[in-house]
Amino acid sequence: MRLVLASASPARRSVLRAAGVEPDVVVSDVDEEALLAELGETSPAERVTALALAKARVVAGRVGTEADDDSPFDGVVIGCDSMLDLEGELVGKPGTLEAARGRWDQMAGRHGELLTGHAVIRVRGGEPEAEISGHAATLVTFASPTTPELEAYLASGEPLSVAGAFTLDGLGGWFVEGIQGDPSNVVGISLPLTRHLLAELGVAISALWASAAPAG
Repeated sequence: MRLVLASASPARRSVLRAAGVEPDVVVSDVDEEALLAELGETSPAERVTALALAKARVVAGRVGTEADDDSPFDGVVIGCDSMLDLEGELVGKPGTLEAARGRWDQMAGRHGELLTGHAVIRVRGGEPEAEISGHAATLVTFASPTTPELEAYLASGEPLSVAGAFTLDGLGGWFVEGIQGDPSNVVGISLPLTRHLLAELGVAISALWASAAPAG
């Protein structure tokens, strides 16, 4: 069975690959800012879950219509979206050096809750058949990097394009004191939650292992 990841995130792909699944990657190009504006003052969990579902729906429709008529798509599409709840403020990718520096001024020595919305769509015969969504939350405790450490991290460019301006599996891991909850969720896709959502749609995780490429 094929698994399509509706995300360009190399970190999410790496999590799946390390767990024995080789996903196809199809980027949704959902306008996240426009969708967040439509959602208004909904809860942080509702916002990340709605974004994940929107991405998965776009890609599910795409793989269904682009498949060969003689071999329609049969598999699952997974969409994810991560944001950091920092003292009641929901923040995503900073995008600029100044925004990332300001984010770290807020985070240093404090806690934040990393929220990731997940959506899974079962596609059979090229047609979306069923969908399910949910979210996972992990509490992150941040270190207080020195000014030279922070400036070097910012100069690397890594924090500009990741939710909350940090990573757990990259350079940012040096500045994470601890986590409470699922570490894979902090990287970008919760394996426990994904397994549960797949099971709700009648998909055993072993069906995805069977299609995985051998580790090398």
